[in-house]
Amino acid sequence: MSYQKLIIVGNLGRDPEMRYTPDGTPVTTLSVATNRQWTNRDGSQGEETVWFRVTVWGKSAESCAQYLSKGRQVLCEGRMKPDPETGGPRVYQRKDGTWGASYEMTAFVVRFLSRQGGQGGASDSDYEESNSVAEDDIPF
Repeated sequence: MSYQKLIIVGNLGRDPEMRYTPDGTPVTTLSVATNRQWTNRDGSQGEETVWFRVTVWGKSAESCAQYLSKGRQVLCEGRMKPDPETGGPRVYQRKDGTWGASYEMTAFVVRFLSRQGGQGGASDSDYEESNSVAEDDIPF
């Protein structure tokens, strides 16, 4: 048996986008930016931002669409969704001709880390956890 679990913490780059599958199941897509900063040996600052496309299903999708907005900080737990052809991130060509990659994940748990309208970290008492979705509930 194999198992993977991915946990990311980041900020929403845009408002959540919710839609419904033909059978009426809610699905919400989040665009989450994770940031890493460091100091190089020469004292200069380094920074890296990685974007994740996070898909949330069921009641969690509805909660995310209702309560989250651009700039909010979230913690997402779930699994990576690789490109079926390559097994890696989804690679695409932008309108300007440059290439990009999309790291995609299906979230089973989404925790809202910042208060409504605010950004930044939170204490344990600030966590709001959306209803988690069992993998068997995902319609694909």
